[in-house]
Amino acid sequence: MHHGRLSKNTAKGLKVLRQRIGRAKIPSSSLDERITIATWNIREFGRKRRKTAAIHYIAEIIGQFDLVALTEVRDNLRDLERVLQFLGPYWKVMFSDYMTDSGGNRERVAYVYDKRAVVFTGLAAEPSPPRKKVEGEYLPTLSWWRAPFMASFRAGNFDFILITTHIRWGSGADARVAPLKGLADWIHKRRTEPYVIDKDIVLMGDFNIPKTNDPTYRAITSRGLRMPAALRGVRGTNLSERDRYDQILAYPRFTKSFTKNGGTVNFVGANYKKLFPGTRMTKKEFTYQLSDHLPLWIEVDVDLERERLDQALNR
Repeated sequence: MHHGRLSKNTAKGLKVLRQRIGRAKIPSSSLDERITIATWNIREFGRKRRKTAAIHYIAEIIGQFDLVALTEVRDNLRDLERVLQFLGPYWKVMFSDYMTDSGGNRERVAYVYDKRAVVFTGLAAEPSPPRKKVEGEYLPTLSWWRAPFMASFRAGNFDFILITTHIRWGSGADARVAPLKGLADWIHKRRTEPYVIDKDIVLMGDFNIPKTNDPTYRAITSRGLRMPAALRGVRGTNLSERDRYDQILAYPRFTKSFTKNGGTVNFVGANYKKLFPGTRMTKKEFTYQLSDHLPLWIEVDVDLERERLDQALNR
């Protein structure tokens, strides 16, 4: 981390934040053996310039992981660039484009990763919704409002694809079922293609799913995607920890690579004001400095040689 010179109040806030991060018990990375990945909706990140202290805090949180999928990154990337400066020279980023209509909300998805632990392997794309030929034209049969963003990575000797999305919020929960089901169908069909880059797919992001017994959750898991065991006890990813908006999902074959370590990072604590000492800030104003979502994370075992040796011994 490269925080540089800090004001006294920011230094105080960082000490409080590090105590709160410590409670999450995020394991240290082990090169070529284990990495930690996370998904985090940073509320309207880039729409309005954040305080310098907030940029330090966001960088501190992201820096706990090896790869972080960020949603609700806006068209203006200036604050993301500020975060990368504090993270230091080993950190890289790739991001999607944005749409300018109200449904697109000028949002991007961004992958921020430590190149010492994770390598980008070449695939970066926005999945296209299924199309149907109508009067000589191929037209989308489904709207995701904001396109998911996918990218391929390697850690250790393990290759995988991340797909991250931010599902619509408006029109109520019922309107989310179709796009979630459509995304599950798209991923299932893509995995059966003969030239797919990798079948190990992890789906992440803000799905706006209130509960795991909700029709929206059943829609996204209808084609076999499952929650890692380490995340089944997580209550919620909003600040009240009541709603499970954010998810990390994978197919059962891949979930064997998830360890027992995972959860959220509660940066709010009992008193959000301790992160900004000396300032008057409402809870809503605080969410526009940090976020109204908690990061959701999981540890991944990327040493496949150990598994291959075990398989050879058990033949």
